[in-house]
Amino acid sequence: MDAIKQAILDRYSAAARAGARSCCDPVTSNLYTDDERAAVPEAAAAASLGCGNPTALVDLQPGLTVLDLGSGGGIDVLLAAKRVGPSGKVYGLDMTDAMLALARDNQQTAGATNVEFLKGTMEAIPLPDCSIDVIISNCVINLSTDKDAVLREAFRVLKPGGRLAVSDVVVRGEVAPEIRRSVEAWIGCLAGALEEETYRSKLAAAGFETIDIEIWRTYDHVDAPGAFASGFIRATKPAPAPCCAPGCCA
Repeated sequence: MDAIKQAILDRYSAAARAGARSCCDPVTSNLYTDDERAAVPEAAAAASLGCGNPTALVDLQPGLTVLDLGSGGGIDVLLAAKRVGPSGKVYGLDMTDAMLALARDNQQTAGATNVEFLKGTMEAIPLPDCSIDVIISNCVINLSTDKDAVLREAFRVLKPGGRLAVSDVVVRGEVAPEIRRSVEAWIGCLAGALEEETYRSKLAAAGFETIDIEIWRTYDHVDAPGAFASGFIRATKPAPAPCCAPGCCA
């Protein structure tokens, strides 16, 4: 395991055991409504380390299968599970044993029977091809040192016509090289963030279409004021073209 991934694992394990926020404290505030926070166990809300509310980005209908990349304490998984209902399914993927233990405790407290938490990395998602309707994620893709692999894997597990709807930190200006090199800044969701157009390009290279990045909150950093922002990132896996040739659908 590389040094950055190990440092992230250590920090998030500590956050899970502490049951409190870490990572991006100025980024994580005021993301959920009072009703949303009341709908999940207090421990799930307290362990939220995100930069947005991905369940608010996409229409989640009953019966859908959803995957949350980097599910942490499980707040977004549990909120999504309520919306897809008992006929749907929500997977939470996390590489941190302590976070998975916390999430499963929260699942039990919530009585969520349509939820499953998986151990693994988003660069190698342990699910079959074309098995997911919607992928959500909350300030996690920026932590990966191989974002191309993450986006390829997301594309692989989505069904044709499936949707990616994630919250993530993006870059909108110059970032000092020392921030990019800082392990602490990686853990804090900053150094690994992609520039907005680079994010679009990587999504397109993975095969996604209808790509949209909506900036909704900008942050001031001591060395790069205004350069970092939270964005809602949406994209779609193309559906196959309809059959037109005579006899091809027979």
